[in-house]
Amino acid sequence: MRMRTQWLQIVFLLQLDLSQVQGHRRVTLPMTSFLVPGLIDEENQTGEVHFHFHPFSTDPAVASLLFMAFLLLYLGSLIGNVTIGLIVWRDHSLYTPMYFLLFALAMLEIGFSTNIAPLTLASILSMGKMLISLPGYGAQMFFFILLGGSDWILLAVVAYDRYMALHHPLRYNLIMSWQVCGQMTLGSLGLGFLLSLPLTILICPLPFCGHNEVYHFFCDMPAVIRLAYADTHMHEAALYAISFIILSISSLLITLSYVFIMAAILKIHSAEERHKAFSTCSSCLTVVLLQGGCGSLIYLCPSSSYSPERGQVVSVVYTFITLVLNPLIYSMRNKLLKDALKKEEITRFLLLRAH
Repeated sequence: MRMRTQWLQIVFLLQLDLSQVQGHRRVTLPMTSFLVPGLIDEENQTGEVHFHFHPFSTDPAVASLLFMAFLLLYLGSLIGNVTIGLIVWRDHSLYTPMYFLLFALAMLEIGFSTNIAPLTLASILSMGKMLISLPGYGAQMFFFILLGGSDWILLAVVAYDRYMALHHPLRYNLIMSWQVCGQMTLGSLGLGFLLSLPLTILICPLPFCGHNEVYHFFCDMPAVIRLAYADTHMHEAALYAISFIILSISSLLITLSYVFIMAAILKIHSAEERHKAFSTCSSCLTVVLLQGGCGSLIYLCPSSSYSPERGQVVSVVYTFITLVLNPLIYSMRNKLLKDALKKEEITRFLLLRAH
């Protein structure tokens, strides 16, 4: 009788929520995963693992406001980058290596924002009830690293291009030829791919329970690693190393390029031209530092100090806000692009009047 009582106590304890605290939230472990060895791995293999995003708010009014805010930010980024792409594509006077790099940057940012925004908007509308399969989660993670890493590396290439244009104007066309710009662009995509593939392969096979609440609004790596029921020190170290490579090397190249650019601007005799150049470069550098600083807070901080709430807020900056600012600062403040846009508007107006 005593043994039976002890057995019932054990069963009762197993039926309680077996959970662990992960960043101010409870993650419930299914009892069957402990009673049946290897069940979690089997769920991974059979595609029964699902994720859902923790809602920003359960209040429908607040969720509606958030939906509109994120939608407007996404549309602003999309319209800005599509406009740049179309202008460079249609205006043959902009068929130069410099504008090719801006075109490539705009295309990358369209892909990056489109990879994140639709899923985020759908999750807000569903109040966090929308389920995402493990393959779907892995796909968004892969393209997030691929496009985000390539975008950051290409920003360094754009900064280097502007440095060459100012410091070596006579040799610029020889140094920054079409071939070199094409190789740099393909190199950015290649590095992004080489960084994204190993991380995705490393993280996706981790053991997860059937349903997982991700304290985020997109499939970010630190948030999902914390949900795994395994030793993730190696995965965290790999994520840190790859993030350090992308952020530190690119940030160093960008900073050095803009330091030399500022030095060249100081040599400009016209006060008006010097002010315009400083205004443009300081705006570019501010957005780059904002984007890089937010990325560093997420991916270069120790896992013990990671805060899900801070992660959500900081991620909004570099996934939505800076993507709206980049088209305005990198391209729309460019005189040739603005002139090309005005010319395009005038041509369209005349065509409409003719019809």
